[in-house]
Amino acid sequence: MPDTHPTPTAPGGGLVPAPLSIDGPGRGTVRLGADTALAAGPGTEDTARWLRDTLGAAFGLPLPPGSGKTPDTLDLAVDPALPPEGYRLAADARWGVRITGGGPAGVFWGAQTLRQLLGPHAFRRAPLAPGRAAVLPEQTIEDAPRFAWRGMLLDVARHFLPKDGVLRALDLLAAHKLNVLHLHLTDDQGWRIEIRRYPKLTEVGAWRERTKLGHRASPLWDERPHGGYYTQDDLREIVAYAAQRHITVVPEIDIPGHSQAAIAAYPELGNTDVIDTTSLKVWDTWGVNPNVLAPTDTTLRFYEHVLDEVLGLFLSPFVHIGGDECPKDQWRASATAQARIAELSLADEDALQSWFIRHFDRWLADRGRRLIGWDEILEGGLAPGAAVSSWRGYAGGIAAAKSGHDVVMCPEQQVYLDHRQHASPDEPVPIGFVRTLEDVYRFEPVPPELTAEQAAHVLGTQANVWTEVMDSQQRLDYQVFPRLAAFAEVAWSRLPAPAARDYQDFTRRMAAHYTRLDALGVGYRPPGGPLPWQKRPGVLGRPIDGAPPNV
Repeated sequence: MPDTHPTPTAPGGGLVPAPLSIDGPGRGTVRLGADTALAAGPGTEDTARWLRDTLGAAFGLPLPPGSGKTPDTLDLAVDPALPPEGYRLAADARWGVRITGGGPAGVFWGAQTLRQLLGPHAFRRAPLAPGRAAVLPEQTIEDAPRFAWRGMLLDVARHFLPKDGVLRALDLLAAHKLNVLHLHLTDDQGWRIEIRRYPKLTEVGAWRERTKLGHRASPLWDERPHGGYYTQDDLREIVAYAAQRHITVVPEIDIPGHSQAAIAAYPELGNTDVIDTTSLKVWDTWGVNPNVLAPTDTTLRFYEHVLDEVLGLFLSPFVHIGGDECPKDQWRASATAQARIAELSLADEDALQSWFIRHFDRWLADRGRRLIGWDEILEGGLAPGAAVSSWRGYAGGIAAAKSGHDVVMCPEQQVYLDHRQHASPDEPVPIGFVRTLEDVYRFEPVPPELTAEQAAHVLGTQANVWTEVMDSQQRLDYQVFPRLAAFAEVAWSRLPAPAARDYQDFTRRMAAHYTRLDALGVGYRPPGGPLPWQKRPGVLGRPIDGAPPNV
C-alpha cells in the first residue's frame, strides 16, 4: 500500500538560510501528488526543468504542464515588483503552491525553499517508497538576499576535482542559495584549463610528478603523479549547468605570481636572465613560490591570448587575475625587469606589479569585463574599475571601499574553510586558525568602520576552499560542511550584529538540515567531531592560532 504519511519536516521547515518572514505554518497541508500540474510562467523555464529533475525524481511525480488555474497546481511566476532575487512562496490547500520571484533567480531560490520544506526525502534521487506523498504545511514565506555576491572559491589547481565533482559542488551551492563559484584554475601546482593556442599548458602544466602530503614541513610524499584539466567543452558545460541554477562562474587565471605551472610549460614566461627556467617543473609542494612571470611584452601577449579564450568560455562580468603573493626578488635581480621599471619611470617593483595589473584591467575593460584580484593589487595603486577580494583580513577591503572600489569580503581569519574546525588533534591535517561552526555564523562581512556610502561597495562575501590538504571529495565535504551552511545564512539572511545572533536557533534548524545533507550524501563533520574514517593520523598540519597558515 502506498505510504501517504507526510515527509518529516522541522517546525517552520528548519530553513537554512533563514528567510525574512514566515506567516504560518497553518493547520492545513498541501500535497503534491501524481495529479499536481506545474504551471511555468515566462522566465521560469529553468526552475520548472529543475523541479521536474529533482522533486519529480525524489517523489516519482510527473509534474505535467498546467495552467495554474486548478487547486492541485505548483505555479511559478515572475513579478518585477519583488526584488530581483526575492521570492514569495505561498502554500494553501485550496490552490496548491505558488512561487513568485522578482526575476528568474528569485523563482529558483523559492524552489530551493520548497525543496527544504518537503523534508529530506526531497533530496533523494529516487522515491524511497512509491506513492509517498510530498507534503508541506500551509504557509507564506517572503524572502530576499542581503548580498548580491554570495560565493565560494573552489581551488582545483592544487588538487584537481573532476568535472562531476564541480557539477556536484554547483548543486550544493544552489541548495544553500549561493550564487557565485569562484573557480581557481591555475597555480604553481597545476594548470586546469585547456587553452588551444598553447597546448603545453595542459600537456606539461596540468600534472606534477608527486605531491606533498600535509603541510609543507611534512616529511611525507604521495609519489603518484597528480593531474587533470577541463577541456573547453567541459567548461562550457559547467558554465551552462551553473547558469541554469542562477550561479555565476568566475574564472581565476593567476598572474604575475603563482605561475610556475605556466612557466614549466613555456619557460620564456619566466625571468630567464635570473634563473634557468627550462629546469622548472610543476611545483610539488606548498607555500609562496619565488618563480614569477617576467614583466615582458612576450608575457603580456601570452596572457592576452589566454584570456581571449577564457572570455569565450565564461559569462561572468568579472575575471579574477590573482595578483597575490608575488615575491619581487627575481624582478630586483633581473636586468629586464629593471629596464622595464626605468622605461616606465616606475618607483619600484611594487609599482611594476601595479603596472602589470593595470594593463590587464584596461584590456578586460575594453572587452566589457571587469578585473577582480586579491587585495595585494591595491599595492602601487589600482585602476578605477577594478574590484578587490579582501583575504588578508578586513584591511584591504576597507581601504578599497574607502577608495571607491567594489569589494568581496573573504578574510582568511573568518571564512577560509581549509582551516581546522576544532583544536582537537583528531582534526584531519589541521591547518591554520580554529574556526568553528559558530565562528563562521558570527562572521560579519561589512566592517563597522565603513560609512553607508562606502559599505555599498561591499558586493558581498565568499568562503574560500583551498585544497592543498584536500585531496578527495571526502576531504572537501568534511572541511566545507556544515560551515558552508552557516556562511550561506550570513551571506543571504539579514542577521543582527554578530553578538546578538541566535546561534541556538541556528543549531536547531541545522538538526533538520543535517538530514538533508545526509540524503545528498555529503560527508560533513559531525557536531561531535570526526568519524574514524575522517581522521588522517600521522599527516602533519600546522595547527597554529594568531598567525597565517601560509601552506
